Amino acid sequence: MKTTLPLSREYVEFVTELKARIRAARVSAARAVNRDLILLYWDIGRGIVERQEKLGWGKSIVEHLARDLQAEFPGSQGFSARNLWYMRCFYAEYAAPAILQQLAAELGGRGRTARQKGTALEKLQQLVVEIPWGHHMLLLDRTKDAGTRFYYLRATPRFGWTRNVLLNQIKAGAYERSLREGKAHNFPAVLPEYLAEQAEEALKSSYNLEFLGIRREVKERELEDRLIERLRDHWDTCAPLYMAQ
Repeated sequence: MKTTLPLSREYVEFVTELKARIRAARVSAARAVNRDLILLYWDIGRGIVERQEKLGWGKSIVEHLARDLQAEFPGSQGFSARNLWYMRCFYAEYAAPAILQQLAAELGGRGRTARQKGTALEKLQQLVVEIPWGHHMLLLDRTKDAGTRFYYLRATPRFGWTRNVLLNQIKAGAYERSLREGKAHNFPAVLPEYLAEQAEEALKSSYNLEFLGIRREVKERELEDRLIERLRDHWDTCAPLYMAQ
């Protein structure tokens, strides 16, 4: 005979705690997947830029690379020529001297030494992995100078802006307004714990789903299993580093 569990205060608190824990795990999984994807795109973009500079490769390298990668990973829009151009632009624009010098100055230097530039580049990578790829594409399309792009790069994870909110902020001139108010970079160093809307958007990103090996409509259970698997791999890689600290 089944008994009905009374909805006691203790039970309500227990369910509330579990819901918060599940949401936090989903956010953590989404951020781990997004981090790996953005770093992959960063490395691809850097590889293209460096080889064009050192080996004199022309623009056609992007088309050749797209064909070879799509042959290996068929049906993946992440390796289209258009997206590879975005990756190249992503690295070239974000690693521009104006942004690195500003980061170096905030870290206590002017970015003139190799060590200062290296530290600034590491900090920059920490910033870019905090927002989904679609946000970066929007920033590359809608912002034309380093100062503007850097503002939105920092503001987006700070306030948990979705892509639509980011677009509206750009259209409304949030950066220009912040300059008039003298608050261009008044962001705390620590990100919010809970970025539910942005994480939910990352979970639905076609680029992130492709990165998980999903190229069709899936049930939420399967998506959660893939995310948990990815988060477990991420933890296995990073746990030794955390333990050593």
